[in-house]
Amino acid sequence: MDRHDLIVLGTGVGGAEVAAEAAGAGLDVVAIEKQLVGGECPYWGCIPSKAMARASSVLGEAARVGQLAGKSAVEPDWSTLASRVAEVSEHWDDARAASRLEHRGATLLRGRGRILGPAEVGVEGRRYAARKGLVIATGTQPVIPPVDGLRDSPYWTNREAVEAATIPRSLIVLGAGAVGLELAQAFGRFGAEVTVVEAADHALPMEEPENSAALDEALRRDGITLITGTTAIAVAGSERGTAVELSNGMHLDSERLLVATGRRPDLSRLGVADLGLDPDAASIPTDENLRAGDGVWAVGDVTGHGEFTHVAYYQAQIAAADIVGTEHEPADYTAVPRVTFTDPEVASVGLTEAAARAQGLDVQVGLLPTNSSDRGWLHGPGADLGVTKLVADAAAGVLVGGSAMGPASGEVAAFLALAIRARIPVDLLMEVIYPYPTFTRGIRGALRRLG
Repeated sequence: MDRHDLIVLGTGVGGAEVAAEAAGAGLDVVAIEKQLVGGECPYWGCIPSKAMARASSVLGEAARVGQLAGKSAVEPDWSTLASRVAEVSEHWDDARAASRLEHRGATLLRGRGRILGPAEVGVEGRRYAARKGLVIATGTQPVIPPVDGLRDSPYWTNREAVEAATIPRSLIVLGAGAVGLELAQAFGRFGAEVTVVEAADHALPMEEPENSAALDEALRRDGITLITGTTAIAVAGSERGTAVELSNGMHLDSERLLVATGRRPDLSRLGVADLGLDPDAASIPTDENLRAGDGVWAVGDVTGHGEFTHVAYYQAQIAAADIVGTEHEPADYTAVPRVTFTDPEVASVGLTEAAARAQGLDVQVGLLPTNSSDRGWLHGPGADLGVTKLVADAAAGVLVGGSAMGPASGEVAAFLALAIRARIPVDLLMEVIYPYPTFTRGIRGALRRLG
């Protein structure tokens, strides 16, 4: 049996950072990875999908030239985008990422790890024990819904969609969350006929309904069909490619089918039962130090605090400090920012209005449409959709949630995160001088409408 100070299972953003920080502090760290060092984000998630979103946004802007600036003629070329995606994804080669991790002092071990007991992991027939503890950072996998015929059909997940060398003539997307909509809009703007199917009654069901309504209109303008309040009940092959039967009686047909119905960890296969954890749970519960048990830490998507790179990195810093015994602040998730990189973008922080009311807070809501009278400079295609919405706890006099929708709204999220995390009084936020004309100024307008 090989013995080390710390074993890290998974080298996504969170796992790699914990391993590197602990190794830098002098611990003997072995990091176990079954696929690519860096995880989902650099190869199939954040980086390549945002390259796709950027290209999609450029096409959207070009289409608006005729209404705003003159004349333009644009011919989308998927091969250009495919080459760019491969480039930013390092051509799905993790040699540089692996080298960086090892350069920072960790030992990289390739293979699938399975937990065999407290501080003990098996990899490809060998056993590894940790003197100090174990870090679980194995991420999540796409959820494939139990639809009749689906598993026997050639469906895509986000990985196949991101790696696509050619664009399909038509695409059905199951799921209108962030992943489904970002990819749907990109494929649609490059020429595919796209239909999105969502079980909830509106797109982006985890976000504010006002944002969803505006995004519905944005998708309509792009020629994308959105079908809500229904689910796929059967999938089969067809002359066109794939046929999908919906619970509302509709029948759809397309060349490709993309499944974007969420993600969850495979805890049973990982062997967490040997740590006293529930193998059927949707996530691993952790305390404010990211501890999941005695000598066990968990970071990243597997903890259930949002599938965001910035959360994984945040958690990794805390877990690493706890492992090596340095002073640190406890984890706090009251102001986690999230951004859907559609065009327009949807950025949110903290609680939605519905979540705040469910917690029994004395809720005040401030709502400012992007095209309100005091924002006339924004009128026009591409900037006329969206809304700034603030959710306040009237009793405490602070914001508990907020969202913004419009071009580059993700940049507004940092201001909202600070206001919510630091519990800056609403009265003080009203006194801030917001630059004009900017999208950030929408926060001031929404503050004035709190009630």
